[in-house]
Amino acid sequence: MPFYVKLGKLPPKRHITFFKEDGVSLYREELFSTHGFSSRYSLKYHYHLPTEVTKIKEIKPYELSPWDEAPVKYYHFITAMKKSKGNILTARQPYMYNRNVLMSTADVTEEADFFYKNSYRHELIFVHYGSGIMLSEYGVLPFSQWDYLLIPKGTIYQLKFDNYEKVKLFITESTTAFDIPKHYRNQFGQLNEDAPYYERDFRPPQFLDPKDEAGEFKVIANLTDRHFEYTVPHHPFDVVGWDGYLYPFAFNIKDYAPKVGQLHLPPPSHLLFTTQSFVFCNFCPRLFDFHPQAIPAPYFHSNIDSDEMLYYVDGDFMSRKGIVESSVTLHPMGIPHGPQPGKTEASIGKKETYEYALMVDTFEPLKLTTHVRDTMVEGYEHSWLGD
Repeated sequence: MPFYVKLGKLPPKRHITFFKEDGVSLYREELFSTHGFSSRYSLKYHYHLPTEVTKIKEIKPYELSPWDEAPVKYYHFITAMKKSKGNILTARQPYMYNRNVLMSTADVTEEADFFYKNSYRHELIFVHYGSGIMLSEYGVLPFSQWDYLLIPKGTIYQLKFDNYEKVKLFITESTTAFDIPKHYRNQFGQLNEDAPYYERDFRPPQFLDPKDEAGEFKVIANLTDRHFEYTVPHHPFDVVGWDGYLYPFAFNIKDYAPKVGQLHLPPPSHLLFTTQSFVFCNFCPRLFDFHPQAIPAPYFHSNIDSDEMLYYVDGDFMSRKGIVESSVTLHPMGIPHGPQPGKTEASIGKKETYEYALMVDTFEPLKLTTHVRDTMVEGYEHSWLGD
């Protein structure tokens, strides 16, 4: 996505004959594209037809469990209170959603015996705990703790972890693509000097090991939020080469270079990715504002067009009490929110902060699931009343 990449064997031009070593049979070219044929794409070359399938059946790997009667109020819930079990798909616990986004956690405890393809939503997986490798048609992509894995919709992949004793993921799924903000790029698409990251911070797959294997392979696909198990007669990772701008990649939150100012900078200053229906930010350790009378804590604000969700990763968040690792706060649109009593005064004179957190601001109200009800901190909506 950030830049052009090519890997493996490719013909000299696209859409021409590309013969296998026998000189008779063809590799099969597949265009993997977005917005029809008018946006980002990659070209993949397969040993076998990518359309082959022998069996199809519908499955339900997890439940959404809407909390339909959830009141519209401030929420603080602690996702660590409700651990899940299972593989990269069955361990998912959805907490918040609307028609454009779905946010879940997953405590992955076992390796999957299938390949996964989310053809309905792009995935941004934050690896809170864990390390391992992502395998896909595009090759091998090692990842480590606090990496983001950005996986375009329709990508067939597997995640294999080094140790399943403690794996925690925060997964944001979007019906529209995660994009690098336009104001971070120049007219040629290259990242500007003042962007909070650089092209070399994004890590595409490193190595391609095509599999020319026959058998019965399970591919579970999310299609319009219905999951189907496809049995295919050849290994899904049969790509001998690919190139283009559409592929999975990794980025570590520690490689994000936050901006600082003389006075408090608003959340868009911490922007990571944009979509058509929400923005994704992250907060990282940084120096505080340097005006002699600066108040580093955020001012009270009514973001009347956005629901604001924060997932807390590590550190001491300056504006909240009682926040622990893997806490989530949700402040709905139209209701003012800001620092809790004493936090504004306590921030005056502070020179720096150590905090890691993820933020999603949606342009449409979020619906909640029963997982929020089961893990919420009672009385959080009254925490601005003081002691």
